[in-house]
Amino acid sequence: MANLANPTFLNHLKSISIQAGGVQPTLQNPWYLVAAVASSASNTPEAVPEIFKYALDDLKRESRDVDTTKQELALARRFRECLLQSGLLCGFARAINSLVALHEAMPQELRDTEMARDRNKGVQEYAQDGRQLYQAMYGDTAEGIQELLDTVYPDLGMYAKPDLITIVFMPGEGWFCSTVGYGMVYGGTKALSQVETSFIIATANIVMDTPRQIGWHLANARNGGATLEQAQAVRRIAIEVGEAAGIRWKNDVPEVV
Repeated sequence: MANLANPTFLNHLKSISIQAGGVQPTLQNPWYLVAAVASSASNTPEAVPEIFKYALDDLKRESRDVDTTKQELALARRFRECLLQSGLLCGFARAINSLVALHEAMPQELRDTEMARDRNKGVQEYAQDGRQLYQAMYGDTAEGIQELLDTVYPDLGMYAKPDLITIVFMPGEGWFCSTVGYGMVYGGTKALSQVETSFIIATANIVMDTPRQIGWHLANARNGGATLEQAQAVRRIAIEVGEAAGIRWKNDVPEVV
């Protein structure tokens, strides 16, 4: 825990830049999302609020003469969302524990009381949104991975029958990934960008030592617009946080290609 929460280590993680530029470096450089998810997936929820406080202090220092209320709320929502998304991969018990730890340290004005997701959106709408996000992330590999998921368990996969104009979703067949995973969880809000969601998914898989999926999602980050250096930074931060939390890998962590 000491290694994960101390300012020296957090300064080091921040220096492994994922920044894409812009006038708000803290919001543009999602190193803290990767660090928070790696901590949560490593079963070190107590580190998450410390990472949040560090990022929040950075945001305030960047804009001392400007009202940063909106940016602070955006930061808080990004933390909550990345932990929720990671729960689909590393388990919701760990995500819940991290969200509880974060909530206890969260200033009252940065807490949400309303859902971010649209409760009025229908299942088929989420399925359509999920399929579009899946295709955007996986690109040329989408069809092959879809076939794998559909084959091992139709309830798991992305089963859809394309026609010349639209994609027709078959109710009850392979709906989990398209509807729940990519539709409701990964694509359910605008708090994170597509590439940031790929960072989150890759990070959770790195900590869990699942090489097949690590390779998929590091590639997906590149498909979403991440540079080679940005994807390499995500990999490095996830590994260093995991190591500090005591994670030991049985497999080599795939490199970014």
